[in-house]
Amino acid sequence: MAAEPAAAGGFRAPVPGRCGYFVERKKRFCKMIPAQGRRFCGEHGHQEEDNDRKRIPCPLDPKHTVYEDQLQKHLKKCNSREKPKPAYFVQDINAGLKDETEILDEQQLPISSLSKEELEDLIKKLKKASNGIKPILKDQMLSHQALQEALNDPKNGESAFKHLKQQASILGNMEKLHLLGPGRCFIEFGAGRGKLSHWVDIALQDAENVHFLLVERATTRFKVDGKHRKRDYVFERLQVDIQHLCLNKVPILEKEKLPVVGIGKHLCGAATDLALRCLVESYATQYDERNEEPSPKRFKSDKTDIAFNNSDDERSGKKVSENWKPVAGIVVALCCHHRCQWKHYVGREFFRTVELGPVEFNYFQRMTSWATCGMRETITEASTVDAKSKDQSSDTEEHDQVHNRIECSSDSLQGLLTVEERKQIGRLCKLLIDQGRIKYLQQRGYNAALQYYTDSTVSLENVLLTAVPSQSSVPQPTA
Repeated sequence: MAAEPAAAGGFRAPVPGRCGYFVERKKRFCKMIPAQGRRFCGEHGHQEEDNDRKRIPCPLDPKHTVYEDQLQKHLKKCNSREKPKPAYFVQDINAGLKDETEILDEQQLPISSLSKEELEDLIKKLKKASNGIKPILKDQMLSHQALQEALNDPKNGESAFKHLKQQASILGNMEKLHLLGPGRCFIEFGAGRGKLSHWVDIALQDAENVHFLLVERATTRFKVDGKHRKRDYVFERLQVDIQHLCLNKVPILEKEKLPVVGIGKHLCGAATDLALRCLVESYATQYDERNEEPSPKRFKSDKTDIAFNNSDDERSGKKVSENWKPVAGIVVALCCHHRCQWKHYVGREFFRTVELGPVEFNYFQRMTSWATCGMRETITEASTVDAKSKDQSSDTEEHDQVHNRIECSSDSLQGLLTVEERKQIGRLCKLLIDQGRIKYLQQRGYNAALQYYTDSTVSLENVLLTAVPSQSSVPQPTA
């Protein structure tokens, strides 16, 4: 592009053939190309001396304007118009609670409004409900050879290295659960740039009959999808809120009977509950209702993992539909419990069994932020780094730390609890909420577990939820 010639006043003159409107906010001239014979582009055309035509804000998005006499034509092609909903969009299919009487008012009193006696009573309820829950999780800090080259690459900075360690451990845990194999559809919830699916793809190498669905409600920049377009399998992005995603109506899952593996790295707050319900309730239940014929029985002589035996066809995934569960497994790194919502939470039944309800849940989900913002020195250092980096397109190490810090400062308890006590209570709140998710999965025929998948120095959100069908839920061989 030709350099912009200097103009009087210290600003550059518009490039020849470009719009002559000076954008005050950007301190430069607009770079759009105007129509032939015009000085300004369509967006800034109202600057022309044309008294016969008037520009008005677009009713769909007032950030841009349009000629009033061309409004109807513009509305048909405006990028802000409502797009047709895809077939897999089903309103609130995974939302959870339908009874409005159980949904609390959005305006809840902050924890700081509680008296000392009320706070002590709340903590007693928390500890009573947590009796029998193992407070310390098992360490499952694994790795995978697919990421070894990247982990040893000195060109990767500290932030990239931390993400790679987490992704390597997630893949290591997937491998341990026998979830990395052919004949699968991997669904990455909250996919962002799609890096987790990218590494799963590399780990699978040339496995046959493998597909990827990347679920993300927001438009994402710097995606890695382009690296996979030349492959012969599906690598598809679904731009939809998990709350409205009906997997049974996704074309590739309608066409091919493939077991799905749900994955996610730092699936934020209520998104975890929506994803669990999407997989084991909406998808698995509806699939079973559509396919009532029993699966062929396996014989004891078949030396199998979860879904494959040693034949060539099984290794390629060609016959996986003969013996499978709709959801082969779930591996999700948990995050941001303070963003959980009672109406979406899958563990409501568990909370009721321990004599808790939406009021206690509301306070507990807020108190979960104490688990991370109790580490004040670490958080302060992180905030300094965050302030220097404004690129929202990149993955953030703790993408909600700022919100956590606000929660901590706004819920100041004026010395009623020490920093260490707040950390312990916050961790217990997180554990209790996650225990409800474990119970939910167990009741639906899954072996579910929580474990530390990375060190807290790598990520403060270092808990991984895994689930695979239990043996009792898989068709058993007969003599």
